[in-house]
Amino acid sequence: MTQPMQRKKRSEVRGKTGSHPERLQLAAIGMEAEFELWIDDRKLDPKRVFGSPQRFVRQSLMHRQGTSYHLPTGGAVYFDTGVIEVATPVIEIERGCAARAGRSLGEAILFVRQELDGWERRTGREVRLTGFRAHYNISFELPRHPQGTHRTVGKLAKLLTFILPVPVMLLAANRRSTGVGVRPRGNRIEITVDFTPSAALMIATGTLITGVVREVMRWPSFELEMLERMRIPVIQDFHPIPHTSRKRWLAHESSFPRSPYTAEIDVPEWRTRGGEHASLREIGGWIIHSFWHPIRRVSDPFTFRLIGSVMRGRAP
Repeated sequence: MTQPMQRKKRSEVRGKTGSHPERLQLAAIGMEAEFELWIDDRKLDPKRVFGSPQRFVRQSLMHRQGTSYHLPTGGAVYFDTGVIEVATPVIEIERGCAARAGRSLGEAILFVRQELDGWERRTGREVRLTGFRAHYNISFELPRHPQGTHRTVGKLAKLLTFILPVPVMLLAANRRSTGVGVRPRGNRIEITVDFTPSAALMIATGTLITGVVREVMRWPSFELEMLERMRIPVIQDFHPIPHTSRKRWLAHESSFPRSPYTAEIDVPEWRTRGGEHASLREIGGWIIHSFWHPIRRVSDPFTFRLIGSVMRGRAP
C-alpha cells in the first residue's frame, strides 16, 4: 500500500448529486464522463427528453437522489446541466487504481449505450452520445489543524492549476478544448478536461493526476511560491482565470500568450518563467519528471510506459 492509504483519517469522493457524502476510511479517486445527447441529429436536454434515466433503462435501478441512479456495473448515471453523466464508484488509491476506475467507467458507458440502443429500437429514433467533459476526483483528507492558512483545499486547487494543465492537455485535450479546470470541492479536488474516446489515454490522465495531486498534498505549503521552490516550470505570462459558472480555476486558452490547444506541441516557442525556451512536450515532460516516482507508485506498468512514451514523442 502507498502512504496515502494508511488508515488515519476519513475522506470523501462523491458525485454532484449526493446530499450526504459517503465517508471513506481510505484515500480514493473517482471518474466521471459527460455526454451530450443527440436525437435525430438534434442536440437535446436529456432531462427534457427522458425526465429520468429509468425512462430508457429497461431494468429497475436503485435510486440515489434527483435524477441519479445506481447502475448494475457499480457506477451511477444522472442528468446534469444538459448532459448525461456517468460516474464510477469510489476507488481506493493504490497501484493501478486509475486503470480500475477507467474500466469501471467504460463498463458504465457501455451499459448506458446499450440501453439507448434498446430505446432506439422501441421508438425508431436515432440516438448519439457525444463525449463532452471528463472529471477526475481525488480525495483531500488533510485535517483542519495541519492545514492552517497555507494548506487549504482552495489554495491547493489554485496551485495545481499552475502544475497540471500542460501534461494533462498532452494526454487528454483536443484542439477545441475549453480548458483544464481545477475545482476545490470540500474533501476532494476535481480536475476537469475534455472527454477522450481513448480508454488508454483516459487512464493515463487519471494516473498522472492522481500521482501529482497526492504528492502536492504532501508539500509543506500550497502557496504559489512553492512552484519556484520545487522547480516546477511555468509558461511565462500564464494566468488562470476563475471559472465563470463554478468556484474553480481554469487554464483557458486566454490564460496563455497564445492557445496551446491549437499549437504544434514539438515547436520550442514557449518561454518559461525560468527563461528557457521549450516546446509543450518538453515542458510537460519536465513537470512529469518532477513527479515521476509518485506517478509510478499509483500506475500499472502499461500506463506508466504510455505516459513516458507520449512525453518522449514515441506515442500519439
